[in-house]
Amino acid sequence: MTFIQTCFPNLYPYWFKFLKNCAATFQMFAISGSVSFVLGLLFGVLLIVFKKDGIRENKIIYTVISIVINLFRSIPFVILLVFLIPFTRSFMGTAIGVKGAIIPLVFGTVPFFSRQVETALENVDPGKAEAARSMGSGTMGLIFRVYLHESVPELIRVTTITAISLVGLTTMAGAVGAGGLGDFAINYGQGLNHSDIIYACIIVLLLFICLLQFIGSFLAKRTTK
Repeated sequence: MTFIQTCFPNLYPYWFKFLKNCAATFQMFAISGSVSFVLGLLFGVLLIVFKKDGIRENKIIYTVISIVINLFRSIPFVILLVFLIPFTRSFMGTAIGVKGAIIPLVFGTVPFFSRQVETALENVDPGKAEAARSMGSGTMGLIFRVYLHESVPELIRVTTITAISLVGLTTMAGAVGAGGLGDFAINYGQGLNHSDIIYACIIVLLLFICLLQFIGSFLAKRTTK
């Protein structure tokens, strides 16, 4: 604590509030990230399945999913936060705090991650899919044994990219009432003109992003054949 009091004198009186906001940021990241991973992976797989010359080509379904994804990707996140307030309030019971940030974060992350997953799966050698098909593999077999299995390193890389992007979104959400480090930096750093508080928030976010990048790079390297 002596180090904190010396290097971040204006942060010291708000130390426990700072820790609480750090926890809120990580909570937003963990919950929205988990939901976004599942949904983004699902939609990314569906895009591959229903695309032209895909496993189960269906132009209508592919077009509908693609349009919805492109629609939400085109909306800036701050505007998306405001746009989703009625839906968030009806679904979560509140539009502020950590609970109020989950829905916008999911809507802001899933479209991006879905396209990342689609790109990763498209890089799978079509010859391997054809070989598996000729050996009697059905739709689920092609998805799990070929596309997902063969693209594990690339999926780890795009997941890492999305996770880092999500950290930025949680901070942005915090700046408009969701709590977390974004809210703390605005209210106690910029609002009170305490630059050391802003530096502390930046350092925590930087360390978190570096950790995510390290883990992602390590796992991708270990799974690369």
